[in-house]
Amino acid sequence: MEKRAKKNYWKLPLKIALTLGALYLVYRKIDIEQTLAAIGGANPFWLLLALLLFVGSKVTSAFRLNRFFAAEDLQLDQRYNLRLYFIGMFYNLFLPGGIGGDGYKVYLLNKHYNRPVKGLLMAVFIDRLSGLVSLGILALLLFLFSSAWSQLGIWQWLIWAGLVLAYPLSWLALRWFYKKYLPIFHYTNLQSLGVQGLQVICAWAILMALGVEAHYTDYTTLFLVSSVVAVLPFTIGGVGARELVFIYGVEFLLIQESTAVAFSVLFFVITAISSLAGAFLNAEPAKQEPVNDN
Repeated sequence: MEKRAKKNYWKLPLKIALTLGALYLVYRKIDIEQTLAAIGGANPFWLLLALLLFVGSKVTSAFRLNRFFAAEDLQLDQRYNLRLYFIGMFYNLFLPGGIGGDGYKVYLLNKHYNRPVKGLLMAVFIDRLSGLVSLGILALLLFLFSSAWSQLGIWQWLIWAGLVLAYPLSWLALRWFYKKYLPIFHYTNLQSLGVQGLQVICAWAILMALGVEAHYTDYTTLFLVSSVVAVLPFTIGGVGARELVFIYGVEFLLIQESTAVAFSVLFFVITAISSLAGAFLNAEPAKQEPVNDN
């Protein structure tokens, strides 16, 4: 226990250090004044649309997670499920300590519904994995139409192999390790594509807000790649890591540095505004929660 406590004690300072280090590298490579001007001149109408699309993607993601909970014989009311999801987002972004939003959700569900922690953790893990697979598939698909495609040369087959094999391999892995979710595999993956699709449209709306007029595919491809990197728990809320991806992506794709970083900052602001709602939501379930029909 003491060793684990020490590990958690150092986790937040380490994340802060990595975040600051990544931001410093970004700062050295961009024109700050140009980036701030791009952010300040962003069209508020398109930003509002981007916010609504992002929230829509998170609502869809919450519905997907609830389907995994249902597979664990936990029938959550969708309203409570949504509250828990946004509370988890708040914990993940603003309180990046030892427990995190997913851990807090598992703790609450175990406390109030007396469900096994192992099954709840598996539901959360496979839910995340489902989203990551769909994210990768969309990133590979958009890469086919990006300016970097021709630079791959003989290695283009790797992209095609990833596109062809990602879905069946994820099905085989689930069949091998945890068959319980096989009946909902196709539906939850369709939901995952819906989640990522909404975020791609959200990214397009941010580009419109910034006045970008070309190379949308390059920006959105890099956005999806940066989303994969941001999932890794190395920095706070993916800050710094996402910007670094955009900075180094300039070498391979037809994007503008300051616009790319401005895009990343605005996406983080939209994420933060959405996540902040979780601070004002009640984590306790109602006394008589209606059963969700899944």
